[in-house]
This record gives sequence, C-alpha cells and structure tokens, in this order.
Amino acid sequence: MKSENPSSRVLDLDEILAMRADASSKGLSVVLTNGCFDLLHRGHISYLEGSATQGDILIVAINSDASVRQLKGAGRPVNSEQDRAFAIASLRCVDAAFIFRGPRFAPEIRAIRPDHYTKAGDYTLDTLDAGERDALLAVGAEIHLLPYVASHSTTSLIQRSASMAPLNAKHEDP
Repeated sequence: MKSENPSSRVLDLDEILAMRADASSKGLSVVLTNGCFDLLHRGHISYLEGSATQGDILIVAINSDASVRQLKGAGRPVNSEQDRAFAIASLRCVDAAFIFRGPRFAPEIRAIRPDHYTKAGDYTLDTLDAGERDALLAVGAEIHLLPYVASHSTTSLIQRSASMAPLNAKHEDP
C-alpha cells in the first residue's frame, strides 16, 4: 500500500532498485517514465494517469535542476527538483519518484530494467533519445507512446504568464 506521505515516495536510485527487486519478486510489472515536470498541468497528469495503466507500479524519473537548464535553457526550471519530485509523488497514480542528474538517463534505465516505458505522444520512436531508446530495447522494455494533450505545455504556461493573458478572457463591452 502506498504511503500517504508524498515525501516518503521521493526516493534515491538505490531505493528505486530495491522497489524494483521487490516488484519482480512479487510478479508485478514496473512502468518507468521521465520528464522535467516543471509546472504540473493537465497534460502531465493525463499522461501520468495513462502511464500507470500500463503496469502495476509507476516510477517517475525527474530531471535534476541542472539537467532542466541544459535541456530548456536559462530561467528553467521554475520549480526546484525537490518541489517537482514532491508534486509528482503526490499524485495517486505515482508509486515513486526519483531525481536523476544527467540530461539523459540510459544508465538508470539499464539499472531499473522496467517492463514498460512511456512517453507522451509528441514523441515518436525516432525522436526518443537514441541512447535511452537503445537502453530500453536492451532491457526488453515495451515502449508506449501515449496520447498527447494538445494546448497543455509548461512552455505555453510560462509564455501566457509572461504576457499576463488570462486563460479564458472574455471581452466585455463597456
């Protein structure tokens, strides 16, 4: 049974590996996914809920602050890695979250050996990072590309916030 305390579901890699070993011993399948998850939004939540349906245990790898800066540029992330991991671990569909340090996480994939891997449908097999894709294939993980929720992205939220444009602004005549 999942702990009610989200902080207890933010683990380090050794704890994730122990969780993986326990799942294997019980015949449970592990789903792995990853991302920055900088500003949690509907697209993220729909994607993570869909990811959880692919197996028994959902583990979410969160990019470190340094890796988000490498991938997204200066000014990102908006939220710290600890805050992002806590937010993800707070979701009912997530069993555990951990922070990985590199911009890519092929070594972690090889260590965890997930049964399933998910990515949002704005990716294709060809646009997945080649090293990560090779690691997934090497461990025999099934790769699932889940539906993309259009018009919901962290970048669009940041742009909308910067312009202070209300989400559903209605023009009212004076």
